[in-house]
Amino acid sequence: MIPEIRKAILSDVPAITEIYNEAILTTDASFDVEPKTLESQNKWFGEHGSKNPILVAEIDDKVVGWVSLSRWSDRCAYSDTAEISLYIKDGFRNRGIGKKLMRAILAEGEKVGLHTVISRITGNNNISIRLHEEFGFENIGVMREVGKKFGKLLDVCMMQKIY
Repeated sequence: MIPEIRKAILSDVPAITEIYNEAILTTDASFDVEPKTLESQNKWFGEHGSKNPILVAEIDDKVVGWVSLSRWSDRCAYSDTAEISLYIKDGFRNRGIGKKLMRAILAEGEKVGLHTVISRITGNNNISIRLHEEFGFENIGVMREVGKKFGKLLDVCMMQKIY
């Protein structure tokens, strides 16, 4: 099935939260270690305006993935920089949904006038690194052993796309 990509709405937050919490609990793609509450995710959703969109991928009226462009920093000089986050529901990965979401969110970022998008990727996540490279992100460095999850010290690969 081909997913429909659309702007997220408030009623998508429970599905977004479920997908993110699954990643928190079972992968090292997120350095969060405790599941998020609906209350905290509703606040997160509210912090995203027109310059920081959230998109979802939907199949048969069910959200199976999401992507967002969040503020990189609250300092004004960074207003044209965003950080990308992309998560796909377990069971729907490796079907091209991530590529569709990535293409759509980068187009949205360009439309709203972003200059650069930053991504922090767990150093061993080669699938995500390759996906970012496919969309023009460049490796700008590795932060060694900055995160600890599941008893392992993890590197973070920093990637950047300049429009």
